[in-house]
Order: sequence, then C-alpha cells, then structure tokens
Amino acid sequence: MLTRRQFSKLLAGTPLLASSAFSSAASAPPGPPAQDMGAALSQSRDLLIKGGTVIDPSQNLHALLDVAVKDGKILQVAPDIPADGSRSVIFAKGKLVTPGLIDVHVHIFEGVGPTGVNADQYCLGRGVTTAVDAGSAGYFSIAGFRQYVIKPSATRVYAMVDTGARGTLMGLAGNYSNLDWVNPQLTARAAEANKPDVVAIKARLSKEITGANDLEVLKRALEAARISNLPLMVHVGDSYSPLPEILRQLRKGDVLTHCFTGRPNGPLDANGKILPEMLDCRERGVLFDVGDGGPHLSLEVAEKCLQQNFLPDTIGTDLGGLSYNGPVYDLVTELSKFLVIGMSVDQVIERVTLKPTRMFNFGMELGTLRPGTVADISILEVREGSFVFGDSTGKKRMGRQKLQSVEAIRAGKTYINRSDDV
Repeated sequence: MLTRRQFSKLLAGTPLLASSAFSSAASAPPGPPAQDMGAALSQSRDLLIKGGTVIDPSQNLHALLDVAVKDGKILQVAPDIPADGSRSVIFAKGKLVTPGLIDVHVHIFEGVGPTGVNADQYCLGRGVTTAVDAGSAGYFSIAGFRQYVIKPSATRVYAMVDTGARGTLMGLAGNYSNLDWVNPQLTARAAEANKPDVVAIKARLSKEITGANDLEVLKRALEAARISNLPLMVHVGDSYSPLPEILRQLRKGDVLTHCFTGRPNGPLDANGKILPEMLDCRERGVLFDVGDGGPHLSLEVAEKCLQQNFLPDTIGTDLGGLSYNGPVYDLVTELSKFLVIGMSVDQVIERVTLKPTRMFNFGMELGTLRPGTVADISILEVREGSFVFGDSTGKKRMGRQKLQSVEAIRAGKTYINRSDDV
C-alpha cells in the first residue's frame, strides 16, 4: 500500500505502467451482482477502497462508503466493510470515489497529425478510465487507430470516424475543402467494419475547415451516420452558415460539441439569450458536449447558459496536442472550471460518468459502481486554495477548489500517474 508521500514521489517519475493482464479482465463478461452484504463479506477481495465519499449518480449515491473489488468487478458498495480478507486496501478518507471518469471528446492518435496525445499519460494517468477519440481518424486510417491506439492502450478507448477521409491527419484547416474526400458511403463502411470500437461519426463545421460547404458536409455526415446507425457529433463555432440552420437538421441522439463556444455563430443571441433552436434541439433529444479544446469554451457564455438552466449533457475536454499544456490540461481541471461557474460536484461527476453512457453505446455497462459491473473507479481529491482557470477568450477565473486525480482503477487494476502533474 502506497503512502501519500510515496504516491507524490511517483507523480514525478516514469510514464504510467499498465498491467499486462488487463485485457483479459476487461473482456470477461460481467458476473452476477453480489446478493447481499453477508455474501460479499464471506468472499475474499482483491481490492478494498475504504472511507471515501462515494458519488455514483447511476445509483443516486453520495455517502461515506467502502467499495470492494474482486476479479475485475465491483463486488460491494457498503459502509464499514472489514479490511480483513482484502489483498490490497486503499484508504480514501477525505477523497471522492466515483465510477471511472469518461471523457467523450479527446484526440489521442499519438504521433499522427498535430493533435494526438498519449492516452495512458493524459487520460488514465489523470483519472479517466474511458476515453472517446473524436474523429482523429477518417475512413482510411480508423483501422490503424484501432490497431495502434485502441488495442495497446491501458485506457479503455473508443472512437468516432471523421466524415473527412483525412481526419486530423494534416491538421484542421481546409480538411473538407475537397468534397471528393467527404464520402458518406466509405465513412459508414469504415465505421461498420470497426464496430464496436467505433461509437459515432464526427463532422467539423467551422468555416476554416469547410469553407462555404458546411451544410453539404453536414448532409453527408448525417448520411454516414444514418447508414451506420450511429449518432453524429457536430463541431460548431464560427461556422459559415448561421447556427440555427445547422441545429434544425440534428436528430435525436446526435451531439453538438463546443456548445459554449464564444466564437461567432454561438449558442446565444445578441441579448445573451439562448437561441430557440438550442432549446428545440434539447427538447427533441439532441445532446450537448462542452469540448473545450482551447479555442472552444467561453466561461462567460457557459455561465449565461447555466443561469438559464441550460447545462451541458457531458463535459468532454477536446484534449489534444494543442491544449494539454493549457487551458484544458486534463478532465479534472475542466470539471473544476464548471465548479467555478456554479455547477455542483455531483453535477459535474454525473456528466463524466452516467451521462456519457446515454450518449454512446459502449457495448458494456460503464459509468457505475453497481455490483457485478466492471471495476472502473476514479479516486479524486478536492484541493482547497486559490486557483486560476482560463478559457478561449484569455479571461481568467479564480476558484477556491480544484479537483485532482489521485488514482484510477481500470477493470480492477490500479494505475498511478507517473507523468508530471499539472
């Protein structure tokens, strides 16, 4: 068992180490949940997390509870589980214990294009057990992404296929300028061939990417999503066409990312009110993701939306090569920004645990600590002090609290961040 001092030393050490056995544990079918507390206590436990504040929106839990793990699955969540019979014990007093955090918007095609970062260093190493790459690969490179990122990563990784053939391979500017490379049939075929790892189609509709073709790109992306029976994530902000024209075409289950952009054609009208089309989208089941990424989050816009009771469905980071050194840094820093502008700890945890499972079909039950489900767990610390948070406008906000990842358990295996902390 690591002491806090030993853990702090590890933070400055070598890259994250992954267990060679995690693949078989992750692929095993979920076993039946423990029937009762007596049955759970009669079994040996591989891991016991004691004394933390468990926050699990999927079960409406927010209480001091222990979490027991066996064979890569959650065995029991209950108060005062004895440490006897546990191979390993993590003492989490004063910390938050949550389902493994899910970041629905990252770019982790490391070494390919300017946006990719290492998944294990910047996701699992910072508390994120499941990450969804948001279209770094197009139809000709998604198989490579699956082979060289999804399969070897200790982080549980899923992907979207970009509707442009190149994805982000050569950067973003002008990627859809040649519509011959925006082929809905080939995109859908690639998505189908790489399921279940592929969970969505992605389209980027900023005018520096589409030129005047944004509505045609959207049409083709929707066609690819229809053929492959997947949701579409649409990137907006400074689009060529007004945002309402884009919003009117989105379907139930589609996702609008960069929903709090401060760029032209954002979610607010000239008087700071939410566009009626945004409200209409929410009413018919369109989902909204933050997708900061550096250029795509105005905390002022977000705060105005929150004041009008328009909260995001998910808080994806859009973490990548252009934002991991700021202003995004990592998912827990992104969550901290939303604490500053008025969301509660329970609300932000819900948007990176339960809510992502309603956005994408992961093919397994994630985002919960329910007994019998895979043991993906994040242990977080709430730091008190004075913290500065930035956004795409360059404006700064001061916060009194900052979330920090302590440890992550992925399929029952414990991982510690050995990269430099932020």
